[in-house]
Amino acid sequence: MANFTDLVPFVTTPWEVIEEMLDMAKVTEDDYIIDLGSGDGRILILAAKKFGTKGLGIEIDKDLVREAFELAIKEGVEDLVDFKQGDLFELDFSKATVLTLYLFPDINLKLRPKIWEMPSGTRVISHRFDMGDWEPTETRTIELADGKKHTVFLWVIP
Repeated sequence: MANFTDLVPFVTTPWEVIEEMLDMAKVTEDDYIIDLGSGDGRILILAAKKFGTKGLGIEIDKDLVREAFELAIKEGVEDLVDFKQGDLFELDFSKATVLTLYLFPDINLKLRPKIWEMPSGTRVISHRFDMGDWEPTETRTIELADGKKHTVFLWVIP
């Protein structure tokens, strides 16, 4: 397993940004979300709570995987979400209808060929970082109460 913990540090996505991500991707209970670098699981947990959406989070840090499971149980959605410790480059994420990312641009670019193989109509949503010259379908910038701006990118696989 490659060691990406130093390359992609855990930074939480604010709840308001997650709401925007889910809105942009038009998430419903019929979706299956895979969150690459899922951290504490908050994207999947919020989608499960709000829409009944099922999902899988892949995270390199075993402590964050444990934290995600604990949060899922606390929020009552442990039957809808799953979290695995592993290398996101080794994961088959072709079953996702929505793929969420909060990874550095170089990691996004390395994943892009695999993402392009996903089924037509799959929505790919990234907090903060784009995919190089791949033009997003939609981009939104939101400003939070603390004055910080967050950009969210959406692509739809043709």
